[in-house]
Amino acid sequence: MQRALRLAERGRGHVSPNPMVGAVVVRQGRVVGEGWHRALGEAHAEAVALARAGRLARGATLYVTLEPCAHMGRTPPCVDAILDAGIRRCVVATRDPHPIVNGQGLRRLRAAGVKVELGLLADEARALLGGYWQLHTTGRPHVVLKLATSLDGRLAPPNGFAARGSGRWLTGPSARRAVHRLRAQMDAIVIGAGTARADDPRLTVRGVPGARQPLRVVCDSRLALPSTLRLFRPPLARGTVVVCARSASSRAERALAAHGVRVWRMPQGRGGVSLPALLRRLGREGVQEVLVEGGAKLATAFLAAKVVDRLALFVAPRVIGSAGLAWCGALPAPLQGRMTDPRRIGDDAWVTVEMGD
Repeated sequence: MQRALRLAERGRGHVSPNPMVGAVVVRQGRVVGEGWHRALGEAHAEAVALARAGRLARGATLYVTLEPCAHMGRTPPCVDAILDAGIRRCVVATRDPHPIVNGQGLRRLRAAGVKVELGLLADEARALLGGYWQLHTTGRPHVVLKLATSLDGRLAPPNGFAARGSGRWLTGPSARRAVHRLRAQMDAIVIGAGTARADDPRLTVRGVPGARQPLRVVCDSRLALPSTLRLFRPPLARGTVVVCARSASSRAERALAAHGVRVWRMPQGRGGVSLPALLRRLGREGVQEVLVEGGAKLATAFLAAKVVDRLALFVAPRVIGSAGLAWCGALPAPLQGRMTDPRRIGDDAWVTVEMGD
């Protein structure tokens, strides 16, 4: 099962809205076939592993990280492939929480006489599934808040870095490459209007071969951003959504729509649009993993709404001072997290914090 989990990880960033799945076929203590779900629309992990095992799958054991599907989707049901291959025993890490599966695959296998064992490395499998598990159990995606900060928790000097001869970036090239790898694992990137106006970003994945481009989401409650931003012009416009209040200008919406930008009107929230409502809408769009990239106002709003699941802080060895912009403003109450896997990346530090009690 550990091998199956490692195989499943290879699908990260390529299979959404499907889950990452790995499978291993074992016969008389020897691995005779293995596979993982490589990309959306391609064969599922079980089908790949069984095909590689061939006739050796008959009477063998299948280890799989997620309950096999029993319905026709983009590919045929995995349960049919398992039964056709003659698998005698199926060891499953965790059930599939998606309503269309949710136990049906396990029941079909048992009804057909396959010995099914459920729960081996279940916690590890659910952690791997991340946003898929969260979306189908809570109704909202998994949210990662990413920030680049100084040692004293500042986002930028008051006049920017270029004015001080420090270049455009707070962190170094290794950290920036890591951010692009992080983007490649996401289904959507969210920024605020202030960041969009100040940085005119592209929000694309660069330098990661084969990466899919995430949905680009800008929170602009008044639809006041200029239409000249790169996100609102070809070729980026058709992959961009602007989220606004219900009272925002209809003329501005029509102007954005003419460029191919989608506009989502949301109920009002604290200081802007309702973030829980936005996350529910993203979930309905099949978004499982969301990366929030700032700035400070949006970061504070997400934390205040208690919808951040993980912090990814890239900390530069600089001290900016109180004149710099703090990355987090006032919160209704302190928030508790658990630090995991701090590491050095180039000259910077990458600190990951799992939020929640």
